[in-house]
Amino acid sequence: MVGGPAPRWQDGAMENSHPMFASHADTLERALTAIAERAYWSNYPESPSPRVYGEHAAADGEAAYKAYLGTDFPLKDQPGITDWVATEASPFGIALDVRYPHLDLDAAFAALAEGMPAWRAAGPQARTGVCLEILARLHKAAFELANAVHATTGQAFVMAFQAGAPHAFDRALEAVAYAYREMTRTPAMADWQKPAGKGQTLHMSKTFHVVPRGAALVVGCNTFPTWNSYPGFFASLATGNPVIVKPHPGAVLPLAITVKIARETLADAGFDPNLVLLAAEAPGEGLAKTLALRPEVRIIDFTGSTEFGDWLEANARQAVVYTEKAGVNTVVIDSTDDFAGMCRNIGFSLVLYSGQMCTTPQNILVPAAGIATNEGHKTLDEVAQGIAGAVSALTAEPAKGVELTGAIVNQGVLERLQKAATVGDAVLESSDVSHPAYASATVRTPLIRKLGAGDVDTYGSEWFGPISFVVATDSTAGSLRIFADTVGKKGALTASVYSTSPEVLDAVEEAALLAGVHLSVNLTGGVFVNQSAAFSDFHASGANPAANAALTDGAYVASRFRVIQSRRHV
Repeated sequence: MVGGPAPRWQDGAMENSHPMFASHADTLERALTAIAERAYWSNYPESPSPRVYGEHAAADGEAAYKAYLGTDFPLKDQPGITDWVATEASPFGIALDVRYPHLDLDAAFAALAEGMPAWRAAGPQARTGVCLEILARLHKAAFELANAVHATTGQAFVMAFQAGAPHAFDRALEAVAYAYREMTRTPAMADWQKPAGKGQTLHMSKTFHVVPRGAALVVGCNTFPTWNSYPGFFASLATGNPVIVKPHPGAVLPLAITVKIARETLADAGFDPNLVLLAAEAPGEGLAKTLALRPEVRIIDFTGSTEFGDWLEANARQAVVYTEKAGVNTVVIDSTDDFAGMCRNIGFSLVLYSGQMCTTPQNILVPAAGIATNEGHKTLDEVAQGIAGAVSALTAEPAKGVELTGAIVNQGVLERLQKAATVGDAVLESSDVSHPAYASATVRTPLIRKLGAGDVDTYGSEWFGPISFVVATDSTAGSLRIFADTVGKKGALTASVYSTSPEVLDAVEEAALLAGVHLSVNLTGGVFVNQSAAFSDFHASGANPAANAALTDGAYVASRFRVIQSRRHV
């Protein structure tokens, strides 16, 4: 075992543990080792191949997903149902028409509170075991979830499978491992003896209880409903807090499936299924604000806009609030010894899911005088065209291109794309693509515009979607000043640099440390700046305005509970 205290099953407590903990103890131990070593490890295979998941898994998963369409979702046992609501519109034009229960909030929070004492008393091992069993059952439903993510987000299917299922499960397992480590950092009991003089001893028995904060609210996002929600969901549940899940109205189905499986698992484990509830909102209701201000809500996890994230941080004062908001992700290009590889790598990052990732590069900072490369000197325009050419190569054939771009997730992205086409100078225009499989899909290829260093009012804000800017700077030093200024003011989730100079690389790394943003260096192969690996890469840092927390570290889970002691004389 690497890092942290010895697992409690090693000190004689195994016989008192919940059977679900015993059945997943090896997985937990391996996850604890992984977060300590930070090397590559994944518990859930990312390939949707029948050789991995079985010959019938894909068809069975698709059939399970399709069975939900046009029906009342099977959560009829939730408390306080007052109505059934439907809000989803698939970016692919798929007819969903799934109706979800709309809850009376007083009844919902009363139900959450009722099951909490037994869930707290069960202790870290039992809660961890149940969470690991939920994950095991979600893994069995991987294709069901993937189809739901694909239909609601516009992600191409393979990406929806990977990001929406195994990668999301890995992030959830990571959160459970951190939660278990933090909960067991303090021993459950201690024998305390203090010499008191004259042969006397003060002798006390002390018990340390992990006590949850209270109801946790997870506010889901439209683009990555499982990947972004699972860490907070599982971190809160493992640490003893009941969870109410408020999905984005455009992507309810993936989280509804998650809640359904979690409730079934809790019941099978002997706990109240109402420890987990789905709170779907009526059209235009704005339920997240109402939920966030409920006095019962003590933890909030949110991924989405800066505006609402800032509002949560300022107004939900009764809760610990974890936010991932908008940022200005930046690439600093100084020089390269693999010009073609650099262009391909950046181009792929811009194309993937049409840039609708919180980690996609937006600002590409290049000296106006050009850069040195293995192909000789390249002008600013040649660098811009090299990246544009890589994008065009990936999107030239619609049948192949849409498997990378997916579809545009909502109208807001289209509006930003239209507005961005009016700024700066054209490098690459965005094209409207007909999807070979979905005639009603809205597909757009990436837009690239060229700006000057003085156009900070444009590139200094986030343009979420298939939009990026090549910014001409006076020098690499000037690029670093822009990088530090924009990330310092607006934040970023990713940054990358290309340079053959050790001095430049050191300077950019120092700037990234000061800005509090994770840095990738000279990516030219199969690793891309907008992808992160659970158990090794931290997602966000909590050290700049783009996010106030990191997925996942000790700080992300430790404030979801407190340790309360009791002591008595022996």
